[in-house]
Amino acid sequence: MQFNVGDRVMHASQGSGQIIAIEEKRLSGDEARLYYVVATSHSKVWVPVESGRASSLRLLASNSDLAHCRVLLKSRPASLSADRRQRYLDLNHRLRLSSFEIRCEVIRDLTAHGWVKPLSEADATALRKIREDVCQEWATAAGVPVSEAAREITVLLQEGRQRHGD
Repeated sequence: MQFNVGDRVMHASQGSGQIIAIEEKRLSGDEARLYYVVATSHSKVWVPVESGRASSLRLLASNSDLAHCRVLLKSRPASLSADRRQRYLDLNHRLRLSSFEIRCEVIRDLTAHGWVKPLSEADATALRKIREDVCQEWATAAGVPVSEAAREITVLLQEGRQRHGD
């Protein structure tokens, strides 16, 4: 098993939570399987224990992850494709990995892209959603309000803009 009871985790669609149990359940008449029981701020989620396969769970960002992402958000952004469709495919490919670091990179790159040229509606929506998720995880990991996490991320992005130009 990848996770233990008490681990703070991020669920791909439900956000941050904590594993409160590992239970064996029989769902939909299938044979019994092990599930992580994850308590989020608004629900409990049962996530199958998947040995050797991709999971919708990952550990919450650590303090060292936050420190690394503080540097990353100020670093030179990667240029994105000018072709809207290719940019969408590239970003989705990166986001499939679902790591906190990659989400911070995407925020940095899309934000910088928007400084040069107005973001399309799809890009703006994607940036808003990813940024909300990262701010929530950052706040949970750092033990600060979401507004403080959002403010810190904005300051870091602005420092990067000043350092690397727009």
